[in-house]
Amino acid sequence: MADGFFTGRKPGLAMFLNAGDPPLPVLRDAVFAMDAQGVNCLELAVPFPNSFTDGPVVRRSATRALAEGVGLDETLEFVDSVAGRLRHMKIVLLADWSHTVKPRPMSWFLDRVAARSVDGLLLHGLPPLLREEYHDLAAERAVPVVTTCYPNSAREVIADAAARAAAYVYLVARYGRSGTRTDQDFTGLRDTVAALHATANTPVAVGFGVRDRDDVAAIGELGADAAVIGSAAVARVEHALAERLDPVAELTRFVEGLSQPRP
Repeated sequence: MADGFFTGRKPGLAMFLNAGDPPLPVLRDAVFAMDAQGVNCLELAVPFPNSFTDGPVVRRSATRALAEGVGLDETLEFVDSVAGRLRHMKIVLLADWSHTVKPRPMSWFLDRVAARSVDGLLLHGLPPLLREEYHDLAAERAVPVVTTCYPNSAREVIADAAARAAAYVYLVARYGRSGTRTDQDFTGLRDTVAALHATANTPVAVGFGVRDRDDVAAIGELGADAAVIGSAAVARVEHALAERLDPVAELTRFVEGLSQPRP
């Protein structure tokens, strides 16, 4: 099994944020603070508009980041600026195929990623007909990819996600848009987690609807290697910006709450 992503705490923690929200100088401090707290992975998105898989919280975050003028170049430069000072945290670049990759050849994009201090790549919205090319080109450039699947994906899709992952497999807990959960029971994912572990050479992370310490604990009880937290973290940033609070302090308190034992 590939190591380096989710070592130490069990389950590990991966946090999603848009590059540029909060603004990059503040985000830099937030990254160092989360690293000091033992957060294993940052899924750092190149901001893109109108995501079909995200709810209003993440969409508003992307809009703020785009207004800051953050794109692929700025995001990659930011990763290079912080990576050498991180003690534990790995950074996975999340990019949208239509907004970031499609305007240029796939090889151009992967060359750019491979030349930077990115630890993994998650490509959002990749058309199925391009998956073979993407995985081949990424492997040629030694870019570790994050693959995705759902608990109700066809068996061959789950098997393919396990086989092709070089960073980790992201098991998306349910269909829908991020941040729109009303209630969530993660216990139904147990069989899918076991099936992925049976053949994958990488960790398995579960996300989508993870909000608090109880959710993180439930994912750990499934045997998953990590929990991915997105909208709940982004909402803390939004709250801080709206109330003129310190986003770094808000995120720090949020991570502390995820780590506190149950009463």
